[in-house]
Amino acid sequence: MKLTVLGSSSALPTSERFSSAHVLNAHERLFLIDCGEGTQIQLRKNRIRFSRINHVFISHLHGDHIFGLYGLLSTLSLMGRKSPLRLYAPESYDSILLTHLKDFDIHLSYEIDFVPLKSKDPLIILDEKYLTVTSFPLKHRVQSFGFLFREKNRERNIIKGIIEELGIPVERIPAIKRGEDFLTPEGLVIKNNDLTMPPDKPLSYAYCSDTKYFPRLASFVKDVTMLYHESTFDKSKEDLAAMTFHSTTIDAARTALKANAGTLIIGHFSSRYKKIGPLVEEARTVFHRTFPAVDGRSYEITNAIIDY
Repeated sequence: MKLTVLGSSSALPTSERFSSAHVLNAHERLFLIDCGEGTQIQLRKNRIRFSRINHVFISHLHGDHIFGLYGLLSTLSLMGRKSPLRLYAPESYDSILLTHLKDFDIHLSYEIDFVPLKSKDPLIILDEKYLTVTSFPLKHRVQSFGFLFREKNRERNIIKGIIEELGIPVERIPAIKRGEDFLTPEGLVIKNNDLTMPPDKPLSYAYCSDTKYFPRLASFVKDVTMLYHESTFDKSKEDLAAMTFHSTTIDAARTALKANAGTLIIGHFSSRYKKIGPLVEEARTVFHRTFPAVDGRSYEITNAIIDY
């Protein structure tokens, strides 16, 4: 898995930070998460092919998370897209989008498969060969959702050379990878643990923006490999964060700590902050493995320890 940050600013974009947008590459499939103003430009800059994006996830209906979607949908049509685009967004957005297309006389060359988000509990909204995507509720001024991308459990790895050594038929290999023992022609049972090694721990990525702090959120993203969590404000603005239903650096770090996250990426910074280094350092007082979301930077999502 690899995450590319296209936008790390909150309500107001700056000369260095675009509005919220991420692209997640999972098994060479691209997932666009939020689509703030300027997303098309950032896709171009980062050489991400528009045609490879088949799933778009919108966390909530505030402009800094969705204003870029209208232009992107139009561009995809102008580029001649034919394959359907699956769009996950709060349920009220379906009628809003249809009105926009009608008002601007836009006739898309492809279909939009709209998936409404409305559950008050975590819900699997996509189940594919290699991963699942779960939506979960956040606490914001409007209906808002987070997304958890989690790889499915992998098959066990056969020990190098064991197939030739024991003369294991090719047709038996899939069952062994799934955990079955092997019975030799002589009737000897070879235990699976002597044939295979455990697979790598499945990777996962969670996106949490926008939300105020609430303890239950950590349970939604428990043991996540990489957690992205909004940190609109520093600790001194905790009253403002509570009033606007946003999070501080400490709120994000507390959630990461309670969730036992591997790595925390903070973003959605208020435009009042010209430098984000102090925000990262503040979060690190609670959760050491905290790093900043930087526009145009890619982050490998791995179980290994990497200094981003």
